Amino acid sequence: MGATFDGEGVNFAVFSAHAERVELCLFSSDGRKELARIALPERDGDIWHCHIGGLMPGTLYGYRVHGPYAPEQGHRFNPHKLLIDPYARGLEGRLKWSDALMGFKVGSPRGDLSYDTRDSAFAVPKSVVVDPSFNWAGDAPPMVPAAETVIYEAHVRGMTMLNAGVEKGLRGSFLGLSSDSVIEHLVKLGVTTVELLPVQAFADERFLVAKGLRNYWGYQSIAFFAPEPRYMTKGAIWEFQSMVRRFHAAGLEVVLDVVYNHSGEGDEWGPTLSFRGLDNASYYRLMQGGRHYVNDTGTGNTLDLTHPMVLRMVMDSLRYWVEVGHVDGFRFDLATVLGREAQGFDPNGGFFDAIRQDPVLGHVKLIAEPWDIGPGGYQLGGYPHPFMEWNDRFRDGVRRWWKGDAGMAPDLAKRLLGSAERFDHHGRAATSSVNFITAHDGFTLEDVVSYTLKRNFANGEENRDGHHENHSDNMGVEGASDDPVVLAARALRKRNMLATLMLAQGVPMLLAGDEIGHSQGGNNNAYAQDNETTWIDWAAGDVGLCDFVARLIALRAALPVLRQKRFLHARPRPGDGLPDVIWRRADGQVPRAEDWHDPAFRCLGVELRRAAEGGGPGADAVYAVFNAGVECVLRLPDTAAGWELMLDSTRPDAAMPEAAGPGTRAPAQAVLVFRSVLAGRA
Repeated sequence: MGATFDGEGVNFAVFSAHAERVELCLFSSDGRKELARIALPERDGDIWHCHIGGLMPGTLYGYRVHGPYAPEQGHRFNPHKLLIDPYARGLEGRLKWSDALMGFKVGSPRGDLSYDTRDSAFAVPKSVVVDPSFNWAGDAPPMVPAAETVIYEAHVRGMTMLNAGVEKGLRGSFLGLSSDSVIEHLVKLGVTTVELLPVQAFADERFLVAKGLRNYWGYQSIAFFAPEPRYMTKGAIWEFQSMVRRFHAAGLEVVLDVVYNHSGEGDEWGPTLSFRGLDNASYYRLMQGGRHYVNDTGTGNTLDLTHPMVLRMVMDSLRYWVEVGHVDGFRFDLATVLGREAQGFDPNGGFFDAIRQDPVLGHVKLIAEPWDIGPGGYQLGGYPHPFMEWNDRFRDGVRRWWKGDAGMAPDLAKRLLGSAERFDHHGRAATSSVNFITAHDGFTLEDVVSYTLKRNFANGEENRDGHHENHSDNMGVEGASDDPVVLAARALRKRNMLATLMLAQGVPMLLAGDEIGHSQGGNNNAYAQDNETTWIDWAAGDVGLCDFVARLIALRAALPVLRQKRFLHARPRPGDGLPDVIWRRADGQVPRAEDWHDPAFRCLGVELRRAAEGGGPGADAVYAVFNAGVECVLRLPDTAAGWELMLDSTRPDAAMPEAAGPGTRAPAQAVLVFRSVLAGRA
């Protein structure tokens, strides 16, 4: 499928089940002049194709497709509209918003039932014939086990636009992201896996362009095989491949955030760019006879992965990024859409069956955003092995615990043990839960402790967009402050939440910039802010906080008890008879039922050992204390010969370990971590 260079020419192949004629359009090197229009002469089933000798990589092309224009029946063919090849490996030129992009006459009383005859070629990016060959000699994907994974969610431009260590001409690009300064920061921090917001080619929505804005996050894909041109300096895929190779050389994995649930064409009032004009009735889920689109995504349309050729396109795209781009995994946006069959979400549906049996995809990380806005859309814990899932229950529960909400101890206990009530079924691992405090969608960590209300006015939607309930706390002053008391309280709160993240079972995910205190000024939906709002200001970063995060990640790596595959259920271990998890109050006693239900229960301790079943040998134990209340005396467990203090969030610069014993106190608003001292070990 797509345009394939074979050394003698290019083979073109495109799918359309309902087309009457498919024309290949070849363009001049600048994309402005259509040089030839060739009807594809061959059709095998629903695949139209031809081979043209003499064409070389770099050739620009597009399609025009003839067929019925009958929106009431789901068909929106219009050969006046140039179409992007769904399998295009590259795009040339930017989308230029014009009424000519619409298949219907804008302003016509017949609305989308009208028919527009203007040529859209001037406004549509051209597909590019690409030779993806690349010298991968010596490339060694790290293949980090899930239990050792620490994810860092990042944006190509956000990471580099204000980074003085990145060459100016490379800022905002794949090559800039793989600069020495960026890689050195990530390695020093200790993360293992960089998860990039969408890098497949995407469109800027028309209403944003009219406001002088553009899509920053990238969740409006228009070509699932093509790297986003704005992230390249030469417009060549080798730039992406070079970035991946450099990350791998540093021991870092690359995971792509991918958007296969919808396209950037919007609803029936959107442009005809690719899928709509190729075969609307096959690519999209339609309703009311076919005129309108199912909108389980909130973006106007929903791709139909129950159609075998649409599913094939998605699978081919995933394999392409693994085989040609050497990526190490994918995070699936609104993944419930991908598993929704006719009867609803099905963890054994076609998409899941296809991806789990695929030999190319069998070794890469698979991460689901386990919700959409469709019926039964919230499916946290409902995905099959080996999927990991973003756990918003962890985000909300941890924020609320440290915010001081009453009665949160039982919830915190669940989150610290990997949310077993959601994930411990069908042989799934504790690493199924991707734990996070913040992500691109929502407040940054700095804003979680600085704002009680969102400030999204710059998005031009009168602050109506974004989450309304953020479980945030301004610590006494709304927004930026120079009050040293407020600043100290905010800094401690951030350290406590980050420590909770790194001490919990599951896979931790850190939002880029949180480690240095990046703020978006209270904007919790900065999808359209491609500017200093979202670009990380490295020069103003909090170096001390960054060092503390690095220390947390190193502590997690040094204590295997904190990152287990098996769930912990307080079962006795065969070696020593001790439970693999013991909950404790500050006085060392196991909480009673009334303690768990006490709204004022604010100091929770947890003693962890290797899992009773399949946890492997080892007598080392960790005792972690999460004190969201006042200072109190701690009685350390008597289940070890002794304990040494490894972390105190109120003293981020203190040298550790320290001996601990009678008289040890838990400071107010603190996280403490102790490691057992075994008999005979000093």
